Amino acid sequence: MTEDTVADGPPRIPAHDRILPVATPAQVRAYARRLTVAYPGQLALALSLHGLAAVSGLVAPRLLGELVEDVRHGTSHWTVDRIALTIAVFIVAQGVLMRYAVYVSARLGEKVLARLREEFVDRVLELPLSTVERAGTGDLITRTSRDVDVLSRSVRHAVPETLIAIVTGAFAVGALLLVGPLTALPCLVGVPLLWGGTKWYLARARAGYLWENAAWGSVTAGLTETVEGARTVEALRLEDRRVARTNTDIAGAWAAERYTLGLRTVWFPMVEVGYVLPVVATLLVGGLLYIWGLASLAQVTAATLYVQQLIDPLDRLLSWIDELQVGGASLARLLGVSEARADRTPTTARPAGERIVLDDVRYAYRAGHDVLHGVDLRLRPGERLAMVGPSGAGKSTLGRLIAGILRPRTGSLKVGGVPLADLPLEDLRGHVALVTQEHHVFKGTVRDNLLMARPEATEEEAATALAAVEADWVAELPDGLDTQVGTGGLALSPAQAQQLALARLVLADPHTLVLDEATSLLDPRAARHLERTLSAVLAGRTVVAIAHRLHTAHDADRVAVVEDGRITELGRHEELIAARGSYAALWESWHGGPAERNAVTREA
Repeated sequence: MTEDTVADGPPRIPAHDRILPVATPAQVRAYARRLTVAYPGQLALALSLHGLAAVSGLVAPRLLGELVEDVRHGTSHWTVDRIALTIAVFIVAQGVLMRYAVYVSARLGEKVLARLREEFVDRVLELPLSTVERAGTGDLITRTSRDVDVLSRSVRHAVPETLIAIVTGAFAVGALLLVGPLTALPCLVGVPLLWGGTKWYLARARAGYLWENAAWGSVTAGLTETVEGARTVEALRLEDRRVARTNTDIAGAWAAERYTLGLRTVWFPMVEVGYVLPVVATLLVGGLLYIWGLASLAQVTAATLYVQQLIDPLDRLLSWIDELQVGGASLARLLGVSEARADRTPTTARPAGERIVLDDVRYAYRAGHDVLHGVDLRLRPGERLAMVGPSGAGKSTLGRLIAGILRPRTGSLKVGGVPLADLPLEDLRGHVALVTQEHHVFKGTVRDNLLMARPEATEEEAATALAAVEADWVAELPDGLDTQVGTGGLALSPAQAQQLALARLVLADPHTLVLDEATSLLDPRAARHLERTLSAVLAGRTVVAIAHRLHTAHDADRVAVVEDGRITELGRHEELIAARGSYAALWESWHGGPAERNAVTREA
């Protein structure tokens, strides 16, 4: 970052490079207006209380001005005491009113924040699955954690404080004008500095904070990928490369933070000078007006006190503008989630059957770099198909296509004659479901985690699903299905989390299942036994099992060998062994040789 970065602005991130978009300023303003009028009664009450508190606070300067004038001309102790008592009453009233005004504003802020959170969760859950796959975890995690936290701070503190500042400042300006237009004129000397400095800052702040949030998203993505792939990093000795990636990400975040800090170091001193000038000018010009007989001593005193009193709401307003810019940038990122382009246009056509057919399917994560090349496959209803092949061959990509998460670049993928990716999501999940080796245990009970697949399921159906995956450990838990698990509850082992995910699959009851290493966290013997149990429970349903353990392929009706994005072999286990091709080589490598292979085959 160069020294003139603040003047030039942050680097522009092209819109086409953002997988998750950012809402425009107009969209943010429209959403903020909609939230503002969502609770009209509470907003009116908050504004009224703040207005009354502001009026109560403006009484003291006016009375003090009159007191100075009275003392100059001579007055009684009773008059001084009366004015002092009146000032004390209004100060107490201001404190009481402010207490309830802040309380009402805080309650309103929490309601708005709760609504924001709920709507954001809805937006995230409505994201196209292909977008989530492409976006990865970094940016989405940053939006759901850091951006939500920043926005929470803005809603809880910045918005109420700004509201208080606006109301108080408006009444202070009104009181200053009532004292006398001439004594109010000197306070305008600070306006050009405050206006110009704030305009300069606001023109750069939004882009700066968007850059800052995006930079922290890159840091989160890099660290998450490094932690999740720690074993791969160690196995391939990629430590130096990952450290270099992390250093680059941190340098980017540092540059973004330095840019926004640079904005503040220019703007804040300008604002501070803009506060002092009006007070000095009012005292100086007010003294001259008094000498020339154009203003009374009471007016000069009251005007000076009002200008001094105006500093607090003005300082509060401008100080929280910075926080509002941060919150506005986070809100733009949260609202932008809903702007992600849909990857499907649901049709009204309904499948005539359950046969899934792939014709000349090609797919690319990046334009011009296909990872699947002309795949043809016809799944027979009720069969168990195993997909095997080397890592990176395209098995998981093919599985996600069959599950309807990804859409083919070219070619067709249909279920019952209807393009799979054109089905409404609720219908799609009734036809095809995907279970991977990555599982999440949600905070709640075992029952909550299980029944999210089918909330209307009965107790007996839940027990049957658990029995199907041999999750006997659930019955041994302290509260059975009502045991709290997840964050703050009982920690389930990876194998138990995997069984819970498979039990959900049994409850969901789709006609086609895609299992992408779904039993990889179980030991080989337990995994094989569980797969055979599932096969019995899921009889009549089509199962596509992606696996590295070849006993899965041995038990399947057919085996598809995927190499370099193509299905190079397709047939029964015995047929492929006899063909002496890639599958036979894999099988021999897995079992140590032909003789041992034959023994294992007979035992199986």
